[in-house]
Amino acid sequence: MERSRTSLTVEGRKVPLCLFRPAVAGPLPGLLYFHGGGFTSGSVEEVEITATALAESIPALVVAVGYALAPANPFPAAIEDAHAAAVWLAERAGPLGVAGHDAGGHVAVSLTLLARDRGGPEIAAQALFGPMLDPSLTRVGDGEGSVTDCARCYRAYLPEAALRLHPYAAPLESRRLGRLPPILIATAQNDVLRPEAESYAARLIDAGVPTEVTRFAGVSHAGLANHPPALAAAADFFRRRLTGARPDTSSSR
Repeated sequence: MERSRTSLTVEGRKVPLCLFRPAVAGPLPGLLYFHGGGFTSGSVEEVEITATALAESIPALVVAVGYALAPANPFPAAIEDAHAAAVWLAERAGPLGVAGHDAGGHVAVSLTLLARDRGGPEIAAQALFGPMLDPSLTRVGDGEGSVTDCARCYRAYLPEAALRLHPYAAPLESRRLGRLPPILIATAQNDVLRPEAESYAARLIDAGVPTEVTRFAGVSHAGLANHPPALAAAADFFRRRLTGARPDTSSSR
């Protein structure tokens, strides 16, 4: 595995990129990965296990993106950083996938909406691990996790109340979910965020988006992105969508 670093400058901000390239000859698909942290914390240094597993298993050139964090850089700074990273990676690898955990799942979703509306770059597939998707917090469950913490994170990321209805900030409220890339959503059985993620899946199915949902028991929200069965499911999904490989029926779900 070859690891390297570079950065982009977006609206005067430095956006760190950490590249994970497996030892595979020939061209590779590209995968952007967005870390968790509730929009206010996290970094590319924290995703080595996830990024390495996906890079080797797909295989793909995985680029972890150090998108701008709130409250210093509220919406839409993170998704502008994500879009710039997508343009950069699309020039170097393809086809292109995106993935993210927690708030990174939200960034990934927002990026697919933004790329669709701006006419590119084309994103072929997306995978979400326990995503934060509902600023209204009206679809939370009774599982592990703090709704109070989620509310604090959304206040930092979306400081103006009107922003919480913006389609890029509140995808569950959007009436325009068509023409989005195929998606895999991985959830944890006892995660307080599971209902909103599965509600989003239902909305995408209604909009005609190819959608797969896999729920995992015995794993926490925080541990979902490093959970071997979840990583295996995501790698299998991206192999099919980015390389045209047949499904891997040997992985444990």
